[in-house]
Amino acid sequence: MTLLGHEAAWHEWREAMTSDRMHHAWILTGLQGLGKAQFAKAAAAELVREAGVPQPPADRHPDILIPEHPPESKEEAKKREDGQPYRRKRSIPIDEIRTLQQRLNTRPTLGNRRVVIIDPADDLEKNAVNALLKSLEEPPAGTFFLLVTHRLGRLLPTIRSRCRLLRFAPLPAGQVDDILRREAPQADSATRAAAIAAAEGSPGAALAFVEQDLGALHQVMEQILADGDDGFALRGALAEEIGARPSRERQQAVCDLARAVVAAQLARGSRTQQARVIAAHGDLVRLGAQLPTFNFDPGLVAMEIGGLLASLAMPREAAR
Repeated sequence: MTLLGHEAAWHEWREAMTSDRMHHAWILTGLQGLGKAQFAKAAAAELVREAGVPQPPADRHPDILIPEHPPESKEEAKKREDGQPYRRKRSIPIDEIRTLQQRLNTRPTLGNRRVVIIDPADDLEKNAVNALLKSLEEPPAGTFFLLVTHRLGRLLPTIRSRCRLLRFAPLPAGQVDDILRREAPQADSATRAAAIAAAEGSPGAALAFVEQDLGALHQVMEQILADGDDGFALRGALAEEIGARPSRERQQAVCDLARAVVAAQLARGSRTQQARVIAAHGDLVRLGAQLPTFNFDPGLVAMEIGGLLASLAMPREAAR
């Protein structure tokens, strides 16, 4: 996806670069799918650039370090060695941070600066967070940290207190539409309109809506929200649309879609419904945070999401 928008973030970043005291650690925070990781790579490339020195792309730059989600098993590691697609762990383990810290004991390769990008910092294991904190407290000379996060509240206060915040606002609907037209030309106008409404200003979420073919799911969710689901038939339809063995990306996209549907309900719902809508939205945020870590049964995920939506249409379910 082409990086678009975020003029305010670029202005703040470049203004800091030209100052005498560039902060050594930054948190890039905002909705998932806004392009924060792309921004981090582009910003890192600007920071490490040396006049007259050829610079490779950020993904292959020796002075831009990006810890990975490693293969989830030995079998998957073998696939990576063979150049095949492989499944990654859902979190960034401490070994990745320790390997990174060993690199930080050496000098930068092409210049005087080095950048570490953690994407996303939400996925760091607890021990990895503690290890990273030590580097943030005593950063090597010329080393800068960019921590991408979709949920700022999940980062420890000790991490947040050592970083400067760079906030990313949702994109206007027109810019999201421009991205959809360019990146997903197969989407018709009705699909684009539904994707934009569900994405809440996140082009990544809008693209996931199209790529994951969430239109039918969106209709089922809206029907549950409007009519309830006393006989559980719509929750069954929701589970069928999600699929028996959905990918992690699809489950995450479904949960994000449900959260957007509930957020829209908050804007148009009555005052008496606000407390239930806020509670349901909070439950969906927590579920979305757990999906990358835990192996939930897809059917149970569908029932959970369907139940939360139904609770907003059916007061008797909300009271249970």
